[in-house]
Amino acid sequence: MLRVATTLTLLTTLISGAAGAGPSAVRSAAGTGTGTNILVVGIDSRAGLSKAEKNRLHVGGKGCNCTDVMMLVHLSEDSRRASVVSVPRDSYVEYADGSGVRGKINGAYARGGRALTVKTVEKVTGLRVDHYLETGFTGFEQAVDGLGGATLCTDRQLTDENSGLDLSPGMHHADGNGTLRYVRARHIERPGDLGRVRRQQRAVSDLLTRLTAEGALADPEAAARTAATLLKSVRTDERTSVTDLARIGLTLARLRPAQTEFVTVPIQEFDHRVPGVGSTLIWHEARSRALWKALAEDRPVTGDRRVQPAPANPVPNNPAGIKVRVDHAGTAAALGAAGFVVTDTSATAPAARPDGPALIRYAPGREADAATLAAALPAARRQVVPGHDTTLDVAVGTRQAAVKRVGYDRNVAEGAPMTGDRLGCLAGRTLHAPQGGPGAG
Repeated sequence: MLRVATTLTLLTTLISGAAGAGPSAVRSAAGTGTGTNILVVGIDSRAGLSKAEKNRLHVGGKGCNCTDVMMLVHLSEDSRRASVVSVPRDSYVEYADGSGVRGKINGAYARGGRALTVKTVEKVTGLRVDHYLETGFTGFEQAVDGLGGATLCTDRQLTDENSGLDLSPGMHHADGNGTLRYVRARHIERPGDLGRVRRQQRAVSDLLTRLTAEGALADPEAAARTAATLLKSVRTDERTSVTDLARIGLTLARLRPAQTEFVTVPIQEFDHRVPGVGSTLIWHEARSRALWKALAEDRPVTGDRRVQPAPANPVPNNPAGIKVRVDHAGTAAALGAAGFVVTDTSATAPAARPDGPALIRYAPGREADAATLAAALPAARRQVVPGHDTTLDVAVGTRQAAVKRVGYDRNVAEGAPMTGDRLGCLAGRTLHAPQGGPGAG
């Protein structure tokens, strides 16, 4: 399935624009407002793909002729900031066709094509859409290859049979096919769209960082040629010309990573069941409204606590999914009250406690779980134990502090506003042009 992959294709097209005026010069006559908004979608369709192509791209299955990827890119009026908002495909909204029917936002395309898709986005966000872009699987692959590949990074093994991803820990230079697998994967780490969207955002951020550092867009003539090549695989609306995309692309190319920000629409309910529709996502009313208001007023969303208020003692993983064995009855009870899944092993604990604070033992690859548990155990030490099972062990020491409550917010953990200099693999690195052509490595 297409998932988040094609968004990168479209954003890379924007990044590859040529010289021209800032975004204010390309505003359409669709309405008034500040800045420029570009709706970027990827269509889940396998029409025209041969069996061999499906196998090569690892995109088996049946398409839905719907928008499986949707992002809204806001360029500020002063051309000094880009805000990229991921809109989950299962967002439950009312379509803008006057029918009163509600469904997943990705279904707007199947009901009324690009026109209804744009109108529905404008209806639910209150924002004007100035430009529209869409593409498919092969377009994504060609775009990444045309830009010299992409940088992918991970601190753990990432394997997903559905997308064909098999990525070892470290930093990799990948071609279009390898990048497609990376941004489509949804059965790794935290399953579902939010984790996958964050990986896609990271890939886009790193691509922009690399192209800027290498001076790939320093020559407007060369950048224009690249844009023209990429546009062969991208469809636009009647209001969006090659010149418009060139101007938008140059604006993006001039931004430093700290001037780009990425966020996912905040969610209130992650599994809202609707008969005939299935599992949907309900937006967080107050936070999503604050997000759209910030963009309408041309303000940054990073650091805006109305969009994503940080919980007290924030943690990366949900304690309700972390199994822990604890050898001290009082600590076990306190961790259970804090939301962890606890087994009290105090009956078999040694008579003499180890000197110092608690020790957390865990298997390789469970670092986020260990960090979440450590946040509840002040000053706790951590130890990776090869061959350890999936349950974490806590040995309470002689200097055990009181257990602290932890704050888990899935929106903050997986989709909080974040600038490119903090998000990407390439943050803080000195970059040089890669040697040779792109390839998975």
